[in-house]
Amino acid sequence: MKKKIFFPLVLLTALTISCSSDDDAASTASLTLNLSGLENLGSNFVYEGWIVVNGTPVTTGTFTVNDAGALSKTQFDVDRAQLNNATDFVLSIEPTNDPDPAPSNTKYLAGSFSGSTASVSTGIIGNFSTSTGKYLLGTPTNGNANPNAGVWFMDGNGPSVGLNLPTLDAGWKYEGWVVSNGTVLSTGAFTNPNGPDMSAIYSGMMPSPPFPGEDFLVNAPSGLTFPANLSGATLVISVEPFPDNSPMPFTLKPLSHNVANPAVTGTTINMERSLLSFPTGTVSR
Repeated sequence: MKKKIFFPLVLLTALTISCSSDDDAASTASLTLNLSGLENLGSNFVYEGWIVVNGTPVTTGTFTVNDAGALSKTQFDVDRAQLNNATDFVLSIEPTNDPDPAPSNTKYLAGSFSGSTASVSTGIIGNFSTSTGKYLLGTPTNGNANPNAGVWFMDGNGPSVGLNLPTLDAGWKYEGWVVSNGTVLSTGAFTNPNGPDMSAIYSGMMPSPPFPGEDFLVNAPSGLTFPANLSGATLVISVEPFPDNSPMPFTLKPLSHNVANPAVTGTTINMERSLLSFPTGTVSR
């Protein structure tokens, strides 16, 4: 008669754990992010990666970015079969406490896999390579009494539309900014460059042009005196996440211009395209 062999319970447990670990390792693979130009989103938002498998987004995990632009995590364990079958990678901006398992509308970077690598860019937001902008300084909401205190992103010859920008999806908005002596002031957010923006908190009582802009005449923030003087200021058009993560300008600034000192008022001036700060990178599987 053959003798029965009994393994100690501890050994059986160890064997079970070892086999389970091998199975887990075989079923996952690493996804590595090499991204630059991302900003710190603050405490209320995070970045989340997604692979697209048979047209369906599958999360690869979330991460944050510090003030130096370093990612809190660059390597993620992903289901091996899904990663091998993925056609695209997408990076979105999500609420830190997100009840929705699907990607938000704020899709930031994207690219298609070619072999083991996907080069990602902001092309999913829009093509800004041909964007142009014009502005003029004046204060129409007080009868132009302080012309160097206001900016309007328009062509004064007409007047007509001054901003040539791509249409944005629901997760993004444009916003105008004035940066003067270290102070940043919003001229208002907008989705349609052919119409007015959503703010007029600093303007006067008279009608304003039907285009984005602001007269800095009243309701000056603490530490400032209005009417303002925009001589030497920097003007910026940014692309902002919606919902917005910060009251300050976001990384994406397709148009900007430095106002002359002293300022030239009542004249249409061309803005400059500035795309070098847009984030880019690669994703490897």
